[in-house]
Amino acid sequence: MPRATLIECLAENAMDDPGEIARFYDRGSDLMRALLDQLAQHPDEPRPFPEIEDAMGWPRRRISSVLGGIGRVRKLEFGGRRPYHFQDERQSASGRWEIWMDADQAAVVRRSASV
Repeated sequence: MPRATLIECLAENAMDDPGEIARFYDRGSDLMRALLDQLAQHPDEPRPFPEIEDAMGWPRRRISSVLGGIGRVRKLEFGGRRPYHFQDERQSASGRWEIWMDADQAAVVRRSASV
């Protein structure tokens, strides 16, 4: 269930252009696409990394590794923008970093995945 108020970390870095989101999806690794697919299944639902990793059958810290792996591409090709949102541990209900996609981002990822 979405929270009434989300205080996002660097909200200006969240992508909203469908073409840019689709290009990011195409540029990512298989693991990055799997993460984006998972986030797209739960739009507007911030979740801590371990909860997502459990849902995907991934070991702990895999999400951090995947995000680090795309970091250079994200900075060089996308100006640091990303097709998802972050909430830091000080603001989140879980007390951990949380990640999610909004409904518009999720729709683009679902379309990209089906191509």
